[in-house]
Amino acid sequence: MNEVTDTHLQELRRGTVVLACLQLLRAPGYGYGLLEQLERLGFTTDANTLYPLLRRLEKQGFLTSEWNTDEARPRKFYRTSTEGAALADTLTTEWVALTQAIAALTEEEN
Repeated sequence: MNEVTDTHLQELRRGTVVLACLQLLRAPGYGYGLLEQLERLGFTTDANTLYPLLRRLEKQGFLTSEWNTDEARPRKFYRTSTEGAALADTLTTEWVALTQAIAALTEEEN
């Protein structure tokens, strides 16, 4: 791939990572564990992208967080808030509609 294609792919993925985080964090999760889940599910991202995203979503009220100090290493666990779940539902509905629209465009070409 070339640099222009990579830039467009990065832009496309950026919004999908927001939606994926909101969906996955309906159950509590911490940053590194979420990074692994995203990777396993095909949402390639890195820590330098994920952690600022988590902080931004928390500041916007779409995530809540709490520290778990029960283990040797304290971890900040995030969870999708009620507002975040509503946003995830809206984004998912829009994603499905866009996917159908793109599929229709592709079918028209064939």
